[in-house]
Amino acid sequence: MAPKPTKAEKKIAYDAKLCKLLEEYTQILVVNADNVGSNQLQNIRRGLRGDSIVLMGKNTMMKRSVRMHAESTGNDVYLSLIPLLVGNVGLIFTKGDLKEVSEEVAKYKVGAPARVGLVAPIDVVVPPGNTGLDPSQTSFFQVLNIPTKINKGTVEIITPVELIKKGDKVGSSEAALLSKLGIRPFSYGLVVLSVYDNGSVFSPEVLDLTEDDLVEKFAVGVSMVTALSLAISYPTLAAAPHMFINAYKNVLAVAVETDYSFPEADKVKEYLKDPSKFAVAAVAAPAAATGGAPAAAAKEEEKKEEPAEESDDDMGFSLFD
Repeated sequence: MAPKPTKAEKKIAYDAKLCKLLEEYTQILVVNADNVGSNQLQNIRRGLRGDSIVLMGKNTMMKRSVRMHAESTGNDVYLSLIPLLVGNVGLIFTKGDLKEVSEEVAKYKVGAPARVGLVAPIDVVVPPGNTGLDPSQTSFFQVLNIPTKINKGTVEIITPVELIKKGDKVGSSEAALLSKLGIRPFSYGLVVLSVYDNGSVFSPEVLDLTEDDLVEKFAVGVSMVTALSLAISYPTLAAAPHMFINAYKNVLAVAVETDYSFPEADKVKEYLKDPSKFAVAAVAAPAAATGGAPAAAAKEEEKKEEPAEESDDDMGFSLFD
């Protein structure tokens, strides 16, 4: 039987394993593992097998290994992981798509009962309906101010009740009631806290961005640059078209108010002298765009209205009779 490794040997083996993973992988998900059981973690490892590796350990051990790797290789990019190693966290090393790996991790969530003293991660609402409990159990509902009635020998909740608010600790009465109702309000699994990718650390919400979101944010940025450039009269590529248009409007306004003119201004002055010309031009433009379609339609209508010529047979005789 092989001798059991000592603590020192375990630390050396852990350091070697983590340093090897840091050399092989450039993408890491930092995940929170609160309330995650060993069986659940094993299922997650099995689901990610192939292109991802889940590594758990004490924060001090992981920080020590990261520092050792940085000192031995001279590569300081992984030092940005150290501030993220706070609380009950683990590391998922992956070579796959970060979004797909994050979605795969989120699949392995299991329902859990509300235990006393646990901080609620979500609001817990008890739905209305028949509870299946006998009338002797009404004391639980009375303590929690839940409106009930007796219906066919069982307790029925009349209206939905917010039993626990997010961030509140679960009390003994709330835990007992939820247990009697068979409600498992919470679900736990690995939660991605931060994403490390080739030296950059960012929030996991970035993985949910689509191309449309990026285009929208880029358009907002361009509009802000344009507004700032116009406000301080500083020419930029985004503001240049607006500056040219505004300059043209100013020159046109001066030409209209003075004797100075140019070809484009002459047309505007002509419209201002005789507004009826502008109305004629506005009507002629749609007609030209249709390419004479109304005229063709009118001719077609005239053909339909013309009476059909009577044949010889219709008149009752033939020219050859």
